Amino acid sequence: MTIIIDDAGSGDLLFGVVVGAYREKEGEFKYDVIDVRFYQDLFCEKEYLQESSRVVSQLVAALKLKPEEEIHVCQGCIFDVAVADLQKVYGEKRVSRVKVTGEAQRLVEIAYLDEIRNLGYEPLEEREAKRAKSFFHMMRWLKANPEMLRYAKTGWPRLKHYSLFKRFHQGEIHSAVCSGCGSLCEVPFKPDPDRYVFCQACWKKRKSGRNRAVAK
Repeated sequence: MTIIIDDAGSGDLLFGVVVGAYREKEGEFKYDVIDVRFYQDLFCEKEYLQESSRVVSQLVAALKLKPEEEIHVCQGCIFDVAVADLQKVYGEKRVSRVKVTGEAQRLVEIAYLDEIRNLGYEPLEEREAKRAKSFFHMMRWLKANPEMLRYAKTGWPRLKHYSLFKRFHQGEIHSAVCSGCGSLCEVPFKPDPDRYVFCQACWKKRKSGRNRAVAK
């Protein structure tokens, strides 16, 4: 008998990472989530690796590992710490790295898709075969729903090249009152009481107005 461990969502912009455990012979499946916060401010510390190990250990315990039952873990680097910790407990012979396919992979993927649909996002069909297209599809959805940025993996260094995520990579964020609409906003600099501060919406209006004036 074998328990197979796999993940879904680690390469996706939206939500945390789903980790699933599947007992092949009996068809038992359980999953848990590595919270998205481990891919935000905590990302550089790689604490998601420790959290992955904790989640995997809990899933194996929940399935009540049977005597001599093996544990096969996906080859992804997200499980590097988890595998080392499992081998300390159950021995190297019972814990191995494999390429996960079939029903285990399918169930973990379904669990991830269910989670992101619960956020209100509808994923692309065949997203696994269209990774780049899926990334930009998620990013466009976040642009249209900026309040959902709290569910994005904003800690990824490569995101600093996109304006939507720049504020997450510019150090300290400060609260301010917009000089245009009076609403509370966040800016990546310390506000000067002698200078105007604008929220993103008001800044876009002012910029658009200046562009029209230049065009005339």
